[in-house]
Amino acid sequence: MTDRPVRSLPPFSLRQLAYLVTAVDEGTLTRAAAVLHVSSSAMSDAITELESVMGEQLCIRRRAHGITLTPAGQQLVAHARSMLAEAEELQRAVGGSGSLTGPIAIGCYPTLAPTILPPLLQDFAELHPGIELSIHEATQDQLAERLRSGRIDVAFVYDMLVPAATARSRLYALQAHVVLAADHRFAHQDSIRLEDLVDEDLILLDAAPSSEHTLSIFAERGLQPRVRHRTTSFEAVRTLVARGIGYGVLVSRVANAASYEGLPLVSKPIAPAVRPVAVDMIWSHERPVTARTKALIEYSQTIAWPE
Repeated sequence: MTDRPVRSLPPFSLRQLAYLVTAVDEGTLTRAAAVLHVSSSAMSDAITELESVMGEQLCIRRRAHGITLTPAGQQLVAHARSMLAEAEELQRAVGGSGSLTGPIAIGCYPTLAPTILPPLLQDFAELHPGIELSIHEATQDQLAERLRSGRIDVAFVYDMLVPAATARSRLYALQAHVVLAADHRFAHQDSIRLEDLVDEDLILLDAAPSSEHTLSIFAERGLQPRVRHRTTSFEAVRTLVARGIGYGVLVSRVANAASYEGLPLVSKPIAPAVRPVAVDMIWSHERPVTARTKALIEYSQTIAWPE
């Protein structure tokens, strides 16, 4: 007889993990209990039991401040998300109809959203009606954290400040350009030198990594721009520029050559040209990729993205 290793059952349950993850996502036990249709006391007892079998305090629960994970809790929740996702995939594989179903959480840098999201929310959704797509717009550091923690499945970002612990696929590249009011003194020129703008007021798109990129292309030429206003809104930059308050340096382009208020704008290439900025799709290589997320990744690679 061949000796076989004795497999012991884990001292915790998927239900306990699901309760903790939901409590973290909802912020409070009360909201999590409502989502899962259980009592708050049942939620609390399950998390307490989980802490007991793990031998670690996983979270701090305070009525006025909700739930806060300890370092041990953060590590456990990251693994728990993967386990719950795999359990869900197992259920779908065994009991499903063969079609792709379930949720995909898509992260997207805000200025990429108008280009990236429409074909996914319409065309991909029509191909796979059983898949539920949700959108999470955030800065790249926030998207990287949500990807690491498992709160999003895939993210669309610029190829700057991307963490090494991710898989990626290059989609397309964009060239930075100068945005000017239509009556600006350089509006008639075919291209603009940064040296000619450095003493004018810059309206800076102040959201990582856009702000870092804009300042870096000046620094590479030994220049320091005069920043008059900072805003995290792409449209606010264009609106202030159209009013003649300053110029902008942007990467994303829009077909509409007018601001939010309807004032005319012009876009000019930078001379000499700066390095292009790539747009990447990233996902975690530390967690298994579900079949539905893989389908989204493969579909995104077939789209003729505008450049």
